[in-house]
Amino acid sequence: MSAALFRGTKTLTKFPSFSFLLGRLYAVIHSQIVDIDSDTHSISSGLVGSCPGSEADHLLDAISLRTWTAHNCSVPDVLRIQSGLQVYRSVVSLGLPLDSLTVCSAARSCVSLSELGFGKQVHCRCMKSGLLSDTSTSASLIDMYVKEGELGDGRKLLDDLVVRNVVSWTSMIAGYVRNGSRGEGMKCLREMLRSEVWPNAHTYSCLLGGSGSDSFAKMNDFQVHAMVIKSGHGVSIFVGNALVHMYAKVGMMRDAGRVFKSMESKDEITWKEMFAGFVANGDNSGAVGMLRRMGKDCIIVGRTTLAAAIKLCANIKDLNLVRQIHCQVVRKWIDSGDDFATGLLVAYGKCGKMDCALRVFSSAPGMHSVVSWTAAISGCVQNHDLVRGIDLFRRMIIAGVKPNDFTYSVILGAHPLVRPNEVHAQVIKTNYETLPTVGTALLDAYVRIGAINVARVVFNMIDKDIVAWSAMLSGYARIEDTEGAVRTYMQLGEEGICPNEYTYSSVINACTGPAAAAEQGKQLHACSIKWGYSCALCVSSALVTMYAKRGNIDSAYKVFCRQRERDLVSWNSMISGYAQHGHARKAFEVFDEMERRMIRPDGITFVGIISACTHTGMVEQGEKYYSMMVDHYRITPTMEHYSCMVDLYSRAGMLEKATSVIASMPFQASATVWRSVLAGCRLKRNLEISKLAAEKLISLQPDHSAAYTLLSNIYAAAGKWKEKSEIRKLMDERKVKKEAGYSWIEVKKKTYTFLAGDSSHPLSDRINEKLRELLSLLKDMGYRPDTDYVLHDVEEEYKEAILWRHSEKLALAFGLISTPQEAVIRIEKNLRVCGDCHTVFKLIAKIVRREVIVGDSNRFHHFKGGSCSCGDYW
Repeated sequence: MSAALFRGTKTLTKFPSFSFLLGRLYAVIHSQIVDIDSDTHSISSGLVGSCPGSEADHLLDAISLRTWTAHNCSVPDVLRIQSGLQVYRSVVSLGLPLDSLTVCSAARSCVSLSELGFGKQVHCRCMKSGLLSDTSTSASLIDMYVKEGELGDGRKLLDDLVVRNVVSWTSMIAGYVRNGSRGEGMKCLREMLRSEVWPNAHTYSCLLGGSGSDSFAKMNDFQVHAMVIKSGHGVSIFVGNALVHMYAKVGMMRDAGRVFKSMESKDEITWKEMFAGFVANGDNSGAVGMLRRMGKDCIIVGRTTLAAAIKLCANIKDLNLVRQIHCQVVRKWIDSGDDFATGLLVAYGKCGKMDCALRVFSSAPGMHSVVSWTAAISGCVQNHDLVRGIDLFRRMIIAGVKPNDFTYSVILGAHPLVRPNEVHAQVIKTNYETLPTVGTALLDAYVRIGAINVARVVFNMIDKDIVAWSAMLSGYARIEDTEGAVRTYMQLGEEGICPNEYTYSSVINACTGPAAAAEQGKQLHACSIKWGYSCALCVSSALVTMYAKRGNIDSAYKVFCRQRERDLVSWNSMISGYAQHGHARKAFEVFDEMERRMIRPDGITFVGIISACTHTGMVEQGEKYYSMMVDHYRITPTMEHYSCMVDLYSRAGMLEKATSVIASMPFQASATVWRSVLAGCRLKRNLEISKLAAEKLISLQPDHSAAYTLLSNIYAAAGKWKEKSEIRKLMDERKVKKEAGYSWIEVKKKTYTFLAGDSSHPLSDRINEKLRELLSLLKDMGYRPDTDYVLHDVEEEYKEAILWRHSEKLALAFGLISTPQEAVIRIEKNLRVCGDCHTVFKLIAKIVRREVIVGDSNRFHHFKGGSCSCGDYW
């Protein structure tokens, strides 16, 4: 009745003149009825609820509040942060007794406002008033302490409680987990069980939410899961979501899927956790499947999940899925802002659809931030649309949007239309030069144009991270500067920088050059094993290439076989390696295995496999693979493919077919093509075609000695000494110098170089003595020097002397006297091995019973037991 009375007077409050009087009147009436009406809560609610807005606050200060319920009715926004403390202060200032609801609200407000000191005052007052015996009050205070990181105070409060219920224990456990002390949380759970307080669904979800990836954490998680099943809380959505999250976090997606499947009811968070788990564990197909299931089951996809789905599409380059998600974005969040639009822009760019990407860029409202501009420019550069990318950069500057460090990094990749010095000045003005991202991009840009010295200056100026170190090493690898790469690698170690897989990939690639020490690559291989990177795909592929180019094809194959995974680079490296070493059959086997594993070859694959046919004279096989490339795989031939076919025919003496291939090419033949024809003319001594090829080659490379030398040698071999002298005279007039032939050999980690007729070596006498000994043994076996390879118009006897002191023979003699009997002798030569040296090396390998490997400008020769791996065809 009293409550109804107060509600009836509410209409009078519409008149401002009554507001103050009513407030006083209600206070008097309330004080009279508190002692006679047992329904104090409802009366207070009616009394205060009848007052308008701010008058209710005056009333609260004026009347005797007995309960928090009355105040809750008076202030509609009391649950806001400030109100909890205001109510508490009002209650305390009026000397009214505290209740649980008031304390709980005050404790929550203390956490939100980081007022731990005030919270401790609340705690003290609760102790004085005996409110700590109330489980809700004690739980809220424990929650306040643990959320503020005061785990010790929270635990002390829990230990002091006479009655501890599941809420108190759960608050403490949640605090431990939230602060990274999950082990303490598990101990707390065990104490809770020993005190015969049983966990609820919230307790289990708190514990599972702090899962770790170490073995100890996994064991605890499995124990908790077992307890969940035993207690029957597995049906809870909260616990199920926590279990899915836990298994996804430790990479056990199959178990996460089992939990997901067993859940009778699922909410949006359940689906989100499964999808996020697939994405986090790199299971793109699983993530796509989950997206499709969500669509099929009409699950509402939230903004976070949809944004992650867009990034997933960019990673897997699935254009159809990008378009489907784009439709959902337009339908649900047409004013989605920059996050969705930029994500879609990047996804379309990754799928190669820059027209779609730029339509998104130009049509989305509020899109034109530095992030979106940079994403658009990056997409153009990645898709090799450099002109449009540069135009976007220019428009961005005109629009007054200042580039950031990532923008400069992207535009520096627009080589060759953008030269690094053009951007470098702007970078300096904006103080981005020392940032690792921009500095590394500048460094890489200078490396690409061959300005390695400028790149080194930039490298010394920037704040170097491991990416910058790897980029510098990659620059040295690009110019085959092994010494510079190794020196930089040693500097990296001295500065205490930990290398990564890309560091080793770059420095090992630098060891593939002909001047690199053979043992250097092996040492770096050992270092990569020590650091645990030898099985990384980029490192193992670099090792395959390095060993193949250093003449150790067996080691290359061993690394190839040990690869846990192989990409197209791995297969191409192995095929090209076998081609270089003349093992065509093995190259075919690798290619066949590649096809069996459904790995689609590319243009580089066919360059390698046709080269294998070229080095072994398998013309029909080469034609078969060329037809396969064009007809079956629909790969458009490039200059490299035409060059391989011309070389195939030229080496086989089919010069007419070689010239017909050149005539059918859709573009002008390169110098490499004509050089192959000229080399073939030398073998067949075809003067007519050699003149044509030499003219074409000289027109393309007037300052290169190859055309002059080859044509001169052809005339000399044909005995046309007058024509030869005219070519030599032309070279003198044009100041073209013939490249000197030299060979080098590595002995005891030191490289020794020999020129033809060289007598400068300290062991020259012993080398000559060894050569005379070998010549005597060879003549006993019936060897006769082939003086046709001496292209000088001199006496026969002098020709033999010149022939016997070729640089590779000097290197071989030195190797025989300087290395152990069982060691393989490895020799490198900058030019092609002559026919007489080839014959001598076969015989010497048989006499001394050692393997000799010679790498010339075309390929590797493995001499063993009187034969060569090339089958006398090179």
